[in-house]
Amino acid sequence: MQKVTSNGSSTQHPTEYTSLLSKPFNNEPCSDPKRSEEPFSRALILTEFWLLLKHSIPVILAYTLQNSLQTVSVLIIGRSSPENLAASAFSQMFAMVTAWMIGLGGTTAMDTLASSSFTGSSNKHDLGILLQRGFIVLGLFYIPVAFLWACSEPIFLFLGQDPQLSSDSARFLTCLIPGGLGYIYFEVMKKYLQAQGIMRAGTYVLLITSPLSAALNYIFCYKFEIGLLGAPLATGLCYWLSFALLVLYARFISGSECWGGWSREAFQNLRTFARLALMGIIHVGTEWWAFEIVALAAGRLGTISLAAQSVIMTADQVLNTIPFGIGVATSGRVGNLLGKRDDTGAARAAHTSALLSVAFGGIVLVVLMGTREHFAKIFNDDASVVDLTAEVLPYVALFQIADGLNGSCGGVYEEWDDSMWVLWSIWLVITVGLWVGQCIALYLVGALEWVIVARSQWENEVHKAFQRMDVHGILEDGVEEE
Repeated sequence: MQKVTSNGSSTQHPTEYTSLLSKPFNNEPCSDPKRSEEPFSRALILTEFWLLLKHSIPVILAYTLQNSLQTVSVLIIGRSSPENLAASAFSQMFAMVTAWMIGLGGTTAMDTLASSSFTGSSNKHDLGILLQRGFIVLGLFYIPVAFLWACSEPIFLFLGQDPQLSSDSARFLTCLIPGGLGYIYFEVMKKYLQAQGIMRAGTYVLLITSPLSAALNYIFCYKFEIGLLGAPLATGLCYWLSFALLVLYARFISGSECWGGWSREAFQNLRTFARLALMGIIHVGTEWWAFEIVALAAGRLGTISLAAQSVIMTADQVLNTIPFGIGVATSGRVGNLLGKRDDTGAARAAHTSALLSVAFGGIVLVVLMGTREHFAKIFNDDASVVDLTAEVLPYVALFQIADGLNGSCGGVYEEWDDSMWVLWSIWLVITVGLWVGQCIALYLVGALEWVIVARSQWENEVHKAFQRMDVHGILEDGVEEE
């Protein structure tokens, strides 16, 4: 454990201009007394807006490519019949609200701890220990999910789903079990690199595995004549390949500096990591669990309704990468600033992130409204599916702004752990109805989260950030906590 001194002697004293990366941006001034007097001036907000945009784009692209692995899988097998479209999309959606939530939500503990540790700890190998903790804790979280997938058919039948859909989805998920752990470990490795400011590694890897996944899905499903089950086999293989390539990137290109080898310290503070990971799963999962309720309801209405819902859900999984990517970039930015005791900069980053997400949400809204009459044809040419999708899509478009606000504020929530009541309230509010109810609920939730961010005491969050790190020093006198 390293000592944290009250005067910050181990690291250079930060200012509100401290960047997300360990080295300063060449085009940013190091000090400006006039600007320091106005921490929320237009110039500083625009500067922060540009920094968050620059860091968000590669993260969004990486998550879009990552989601494309399952999206392309649904596209390829879904064109064979509405039944296969429904089964593959339903299975991928169920995977999203179970295992993928461990990868996407559980790794927010890495965002919280790693970003603060990278700037606040003088021992760079602490980040490597956090990586090992992520493998241990999230691997354990995945075990009950694997059993759930293997036994999912009676669960789907109990929930009133069509017997054929239940059988096909259960077989699909069983074949996906090995690949699920690869997905989670890829996400953990990506967060380890992002905490060091290496944002593009995941994108580079996925630029290789995404087209490869499309080719393997086509070969497995049609050339090898495996059919529906070829999709999870091909996709799972590409998840493990993505993880392996990211490890090779960290080892031979960039990212190995923070790896100090396997350590028994990884088994310490597992409870803290697990608690933060669980909170991240709940926060990210609340919206998707509500979507699962919508899908289950659609499944009871017949194959056409479920196929239309599958189109919307698959598309929304891709669109959700925008607010989620902004949230990840925000979490890293805020965590770095808290690690450098810059509470004013952290507050400015949080508010700027909300503005950025609203801007992106508005763009997505316009695109969806302009293409709603033809959108479903990307997935299936059935006229009934196309018409029903066009009828529901405006509601999906309307909540994109609120969804963006929810995602960006969620990136800030990942930096502290005293808002569990907010997460439960989101779950209660967001499940009031189907798409209309969710549209209303997301606007209410987004507004509530922004208010809470605005009322936060950022000086206290600096102290909490250091308490969550492995260096539990008392900030006032620099005495290390044993």
